[in-house]
Amino acid sequence: MPSSVHTSHAHQETAATPAAAHAPSYYAASANPAPERPPLAGAIEADICIVGAGYTGLSAGLHLAEAGFKVVILEQARVGWGASGRNGGQIVHSYSRDIDVIEASYGKDVAKPLAEMMFEGAQIIRDRVAKYAIQCDLKEGGVYAAISEKKVKGLEEQKALWEKWGHTKLTLIDQPDEIKKVINTDRYKAILVDATGGHFHPLNLTLGEAAALEQHGGVIYENSAVTKIDRGDKAVVHTSQGQVTAKFVIVACNGYIGELEPKLAKMSMPCGTQVITTEPLGKLADELIPSDYCVEDNNFLLDYYRLSADKRMIFGGGVIYGARDPSHIESIIRPNMCRVFPQLKEAKVDYGWTGNFLLTVSRMPEVGKLSDNIYFSQGCSGHGITFTHLIGRLLAEAIKGQAERFSAFERLPHYPFPGGRMFRVPLTAMGAAWYDLRDRLGI
Repeated sequence: MPSSVHTSHAHQETAATPAAAHAPSYYAASANPAPERPPLAGAIEADICIVGAGYTGLSAGLHLAEAGFKVVILEQARVGWGASGRNGGQIVHSYSRDIDVIEASYGKDVAKPLAEMMFEGAQIIRDRVAKYAIQCDLKEGGVYAAISEKKVKGLEEQKALWEKWGHTKLTLIDQPDEIKKVINTDRYKAILVDATGGHFHPLNLTLGEAAALEQHGGVIYENSAVTKIDRGDKAVVHTSQGQVTAKFVIVACNGYIGELEPKLAKMSMPCGTQVITTEPLGKLADELIPSDYCVEDNNFLLDYYRLSADKRMIFGGGVIYGARDPSHIESIIRPNMCRVFPQLKEAKVDYGWTGNFLLTVSRMPEVGKLSDNIYFSQGCSGHGITFTHLIGRLLAEAIKGQAERFSAFERLPHYPFPGGRMFRVPLTAMGAAWYDLRDRLGI
């Protein structure tokens, strides 16, 4: 395939080496057995070449492999090495901006099809887990929590909005004694219980989806960072040791895209979020979250947490713009955890790690095509678990010639960050600090 039309070069995260390992997280320590897949060597052909073995790539690849396409995935490190294997593991519906904001910003015609799909990603996850018997500790039930009267109003508006679009399994609780039956804390003024929420082991979900893809003939090459993609009637995707010639390409790198596609990198900013995991808590775990639901508050800089299968507290939060890895993760997150659960003041933290998500100016995903046969999806802005599974299905639909639902996201506008690459971090951090202060003051 000719390279004269366009060539793009990559500078991806340097942690991908011939011996690349997952981040030193609780998830990696408790991962299900999985093969180490060899890197790509030599030249091969495929119907579909996908760059990135995270949720987006695996979801799209599995849908396409099930439909009979020959799928190859190139992963710069290991399956689930990026955000898909490091996140909070919570099933949260909708998008980083909810459907009322989307309608106000872009109009009813844009918002309506997105609203009709905003609960679909969660069902895709459950269907995959059931169909392929994926062992990922899937548990039902989620909670949104409010720390102030202003935030309670936000929960009430969220409930009304989602019920408008057919979600009926929501319960608002504002009595302290009743709240404590779900989450044993004094921190919240009210909680919104979502019976269709849930939580799971995120790395084990990726490993299970990868195995399912391979059952259908898909092939995954690990430690195979993509260095450039040549445009043409057939695209050629290059690594340091080989190349894949494919009818279609999907770029699904999200927060780890580096400079592979400068156009995409210019529209987004990698951000780091931190997670800690305590030692096993035994009976105390059941006292802290009697419901065993996952929880996130509705602050601008939110806390999110849940119990693991072996009764550890997994607690996340914080945002570092520019995605550098802090050396003091526990000191960032532990104070937040202890504000919710003072009972954990002396609890030992066994694991702490960071992972990158990709932030966009609009906080909406950026979806589209780089050429007639090169698709991309990125920028879930911290709200990606269900969306990545949804967009994987829509990417597969588009490649199969049914692009209507994909186009509903494709027409969302993409904006460059104010201040460009040099000033996007300080300007974004200043804005975030302002909204965080408003949350703390309850205004």
